[in-house]
Amino acid sequence: MIAGPPLTDTELPLKLFARGKVRDTYELSKDELLMVATDRISAFDHVLPNGIPDRGKVLTQLSIFWFSQTDTFQPNHLISGMVPDLPAVLKNFREELAGRFMVVRKAKRIDFECVVRGYLAGSAWKEYEESQTLAGEKMPPGLRQSEKLAYPIFSPATKAETGHDENVTLEHMQKELGEELANKLRDASLELYKYASEFSARRGLILADTKFEFGQIGDQVILIDEVLTPDSSRYWDTATYQVGTSPDSYDKQFVRDWLSRSGWDKESDPPKLPEDVVAQTRLRYLTAYQRLVGKPLFPRKPRNET
Repeated sequence: MIAGPPLTDTELPLKLFARGKVRDTYELSKDELLMVATDRISAFDHVLPNGIPDRGKVLTQLSIFWFSQTDTFQPNHLISGMVPDLPAVLKNFREELAGRFMVVRKAKRIDFECVVRGYLAGSAWKEYEESQTLAGEKMPPGLRQSEKLAYPIFSPATKAETGHDENVTLEHMQKELGEELANKLRDASLELYKYASEFSARRGLILADTKFEFGQIGDQVILIDEVLTPDSSRYWDTATYQVGTSPDSYDKQFVRDWLSRSGWDKESDPPKLPEDVVAQTRLRYLTAYQRLVGKPLFPRKPRNET
């Protein structure tokens, strides 16, 4: 069992391109990057002192799965997630990196998060409660929490200076990026959501909402970062879903809930997660992978016949 979040302190012998709360990205060449998903976990804009074992592998392998499922209609940045494709300089890190890295094409990131919502949940529910709008669009009265919307709504967001996501209107996005590019991102996001929500439904899961990130290589718009993971999406179990409630989800909400109950002020250094919270959160990530892909991330090894 991994004791803590790997690669938090380990530096690879490559030039660091960017370090996020979860991922470390390194330069491989002028055209390629190495993205490494650690087991770090963040909540309320803080990286927690202990991570969730295998979380980085779930995020990486699910992203690779979805990139391969959607590349026939949406180009993406994935080149490889195979260990033999790692450069020779990383030969001593292969075991540590296996399952949690992607070699990707370097793209110019478009600084908008392309959110699609099929259900009224999270910040969308809060906005509706306050103003009966969603992404600035007037919505029908009387909708309930977690209710399925009449049609999926594109709800872009941008990063504010505080680091919090800030919901904006499509018109704002069009003004910033130009109407043609903004509309292209909207259409691509809605097509991806339609495909993924129908796929997830066949696996007994509801894709309530998700966010995509895009970049550009020349004039080509490509899907980047991670895609349709429990970190970027809200998955609910179809069997237990109920309108008017906040359904249990396959993501880190379990961690957020524990932190909220713990008495932490969300400003000071966060507390260490108890072992049972770590174990249950890990199980949620692994379950999401198995439900979507149709097989466990870590298949049981057959017993040796005696």
